[in-house]
Amino acid sequence: MEYQELQVINEHNVTEEGPQRKESGKRGRKPGRKSAEKVDMKAKLERSRQSARECRARKKLRYQYLEELVADREKAVLVLKKELEKFQFWAREIDAGRMPDGIQELLEEMGTIKKEQQ
Repeated sequence: MEYQELQVINEHNVTEEGPQRKESGKRGRKPGRKSAEKVDMKAKLERSRQSARECRARKKLRYQYLEELVADREKAVLVLKKELEKFQFWAREIDAGRMPDGIQELLEEMGTIKKEQQ
């Protein structure tokens, strides 16, 4: 970036018309820049549209991921509910003095009762 030295205005530089200023040409509108600004604006709008498309795609993927996660968790909850119902049924059966179906296999799996292998 180029810098131009500023001119200090003192009494010697003042004329009848006012202080003399050096025309720097760095400030204000530049002539002939409308077409360049339009190109920049079009490029900016296209980048904005592309960014919005990418944002929507990321959002869609995020929602798909969350929906799959929720579906998996709901399946796990159903499995656990079925297991809980089975154990509650077994508890009621044991309280009634009956041996429920499947409890023998569970106890063997857990190692509480050893299988007779002879």
